[in-house]
Amino acid sequence: MQYMLIYREATAEVGRRDDPAAAPAYWGAWNAYIGALGGAGVIVSGNGLQPPRTATTVRVSGGQRQVQDGPFADTHEHLGGYFIVEVASLDEALEWAARAPCASAGSVEVRPVLPPPPAQ
Repeated sequence: MQYMLIYREATAEVGRRDDPAAAPAYWGAWNAYIGALGGAGVIVSGNGLQPPRTATTVRVSGGQRQVQDGPFADTHEHLGGYFIVEVASLDEALEWAARAPCASAGSVEVRPVLPPPPAQ
């Protein structure tokens, strides 16, 4: 079964990405985690995301497009990236989520992926 692991990072953790002193440890932890996912053969797809300051949000109200710089929600956690994993069970997906570097200072949401629609 496929699950999406949605990684939400604490604001301070996102800042470590570009901090010369903190970046090696930050990226080292993520590279080790991604290596473990890859080594287990469970990755279907996934990507990290640019920092929240690069986000643009679009809404349509009354037929008019409204564009806002920045992420939609003003929170203390930011969407850092995602992976789609192919695993045997929800428990296995939860085990992978708990191993994510952001799980201790942020959160990982785990959701089953809908199957593709039938061919028409």
